[in-house]
Parts: sequence; C-alpha cells; structure tokens
Amino acid sequence: MKLKISIVFTFVFLNFGLANASSGEEGEPFNAGEMIMHHISDSHEWHLWDGAYGTVPLPVILYSPDKGLDVFMSSKFDHGHASYNGYAYEDGHIVAEDGAEFYDFSITKNVASLLLTAIIILWIFLSVAKGYRKNKGQAPKGIQSFFEPIIMFVRDDIVKPNIGDKYEKYLPYLLTLFFFVWIGNMLGLTPGAANLTGNIAVTGVLAILTLILTLFSSKRYYWNHIFWPPGVPLPIKFIIIPVEIIGIFTKPFSLMIRLFVAITAGHIVLLSLLGLTFIFQSWAVGVGATLIVFLINLIELLVAAIQAYVFTLFSSMYIGMALEEHH
Repeated sequence: MKLKISIVFTFVFLNFGLANASSGEEGEPFNAGEMIMHHISDSHEWHLWDGAYGTVPLPVILYSPDKGLDVFMSSKFDHGHASYNGYAYEDGHIVAEDGAEFYDFSITKNVASLLLTAIIILWIFLSVAKGYRKNKGQAPKGIQSFFEPIIMFVRDDIVKPNIGDKYEKYLPYLLTLFFFVWIGNMLGLTPGAANLTGNIAVTGVLAILTLILTLFSSKRYYWNHIFWPPGVPLPIKFIIIPVEIIGIFTKPFSLMIRLFVAITAGHIVLLSLLGLTFIFQSWAVGVGATLIVFLINLIELLVAAIQAYVFTLFSSMYIGMALEEHH
C-alpha cells in the first residue's frame, strides 16, 4: 500500500513540476525541446517548482588568475541581476563579462546529486557493516537484510566468476561502482532530480576509472595477446593487432556511451510524453500520457538496475581479461 501511494504522489509531483517548469513566460507558447533540455541539463541552481521557495541556490566557486577566488550563491544572478562581480549567467553557463579566463569549480546540480549519492552509499555500507558486526552468526535484520543479498549477488554472480580467485582485491571498487550507478539512476527518476548518470562527464569518469584499473592490473599475457595474438597466422596479425590496440579504448568508450544514452533517452521519452499534455492542451491526452508514463517509469526502474548490472559486469570482465594468465 505504501509503495502504491508513493508512486501516485511521485507522478502527481512530476506533472506538477513539469507544468510549472514548462509554463515559461506568460503568453509564450509551450516549447517541448526547451523544457526537455532544461530537465536533462546541468544547472547552477536546483529548480523544483515555480515560486519563492521552489529553487535551491547552489554555491558558485570561480577562480580567475587576475581576480582570484570568488565564492557566492547562484541566487546572486536572480531577481533581475544579469551579472554579479564581473560574471554573467547566460544560457546555463557562467561567463566573464570582460572575456577573461577563469575556472569554474561550482557545486552544480549534478555535483550536488553526486555528493548526495555518495552520502547514501556511505550510509548503506556503514549500516550494513554495523548490522553484520552486531548480528554476527545470526540472520540479518533491518537494512542489512535488504542489501546483503544484493551485495552477495554482485560478489558471487558478477565479480567472482569474471575475475577469479583474486576478486577480493577489486570487490570494493566494483561494489561501489554498482551502487553508485544504481542509486544515481534511481534518484534521477524522482521529481525534480538531477540527470546524474545521464551526464556524459560522469559516465566518462567511471569508464576511465575502469580503464585505469584494468591497465594497472594487466599481466604479461594480456599485452602479448594484444601485440602478438597467439595462434593467428602472420598476415592476419597485422590486421588483428591494430584492432586489439583500438579495443583497449573502445571498451571503456562503450561503457561510457551505453549508460549515458540509456538514461538520457529514458528521461527524454518520459518528458516528451508528458509534454504532449501541454502541446495539445487536452485533459484526455494528459490522462493517457500519464498512464503511459507510469508504465514506462516502471520499466525505467528495471533499466536503472540493469544498467548498474551491465556496467559492473563489463568492468569485471575487462579486469578479469587483464588478469588472465597463460595456460
């Protein structure tokens, strides 16, 4: 019952937030593309709904070699102030009015969501560890009983079969990777949330971490297989070797693109369907679109877990291939 009520309220707030975000300036026609980009793009503020308390300002941290460090809240750009302290906010980006070079270390919406995801992961792991120490030798209770089977699934069905006997060394990273992607995907489906795992910079960093770990864990046989594939005729080697070298970089690239596209596409589909309500300005279309979105959102909950599974699975496979010994 609680789950059903939560789902209903989720879609009520989603439609409410979409209606406010899509209203735009008075008298302007509804722009579906602008609304969608507003929801999936990063921002220096966290907009939940229209009104005095519907937007959460975020810290802006700028460093200029000429002016030094500037720290202020993004609300300084609101209330008709197009610029503040020599900086202007244009189309979601901060620019220097004099064109000078500067570095932006601001806590944007995606960064805030990343920190929130990290806090949730820490809370989960610390709570499970505390429950394990407290209930050692007994059946798990509370939050431990929910997450322990998931942790064991990642260990026994993803990491161990693909890496082998040396899996324990890489288990902390791969567990963190799984929960980071999963929780980030789930948070992205809540009303007003940031598109964290749909940001290619985030998925790119995750893929680079897997690449670095793979390269630094690689054995001699891994490089021999790339630069001189065994059992391959000599003329074919000159075709296979460039393909293998390119494959070193295409593997993490596929990790980055797969997660980015799957999450971003899901958000675009959901927002596009809900936008039909304002395009046709019909309650019948609104009811139909909401029902379809409800069903798709259930699928997106499954996709959130599948993408975490796939990202962790392929990362384990790449690390396992680097650790493979010659038999």
